[in-house]
Amino acid sequence: MHELSITQSLIEIAEKAALDQGAQKVLSVTVEIGALSGVVAEAVEFAFEACSRDTMLETARLIIEPIAGKGRCGQCGLESAMDQYTLACSHCEAFALEVQQGKELRIRQMEID
Repeated sequence: MHELSITQSLIEIAEKAALDQGAQKVLSVTVEIGALSGVVAEAVEFAFEACSRDTMLETARLIIEPIAGKGRCGQCGLESAMDQYTLACSHCEAFALEVQQGKELRIRQMEID
């Protein structure tokens, strides 16, 4: 389960940013997870409690904002929703989809004290 190591990295990044700002603890952290990122949000939520123990984020609230997948067809230009199973354009059926959004995995915001 790579979500465990991803969650550990998110916590390390958040903790370093909070320390750089002179914070004593992190109250909340908002993470964007794209539908095409390969990261299971529920697994990150599950790992967060264990990974944040004995850190500045131990009592922090984890807020996950899902980012829907969206692609653009390189042949007809149509933009449409996509998931990890979408291979062809829903309009022209060309196998020319380019991901426009949905691969995100980033800390968007933190509330510190």
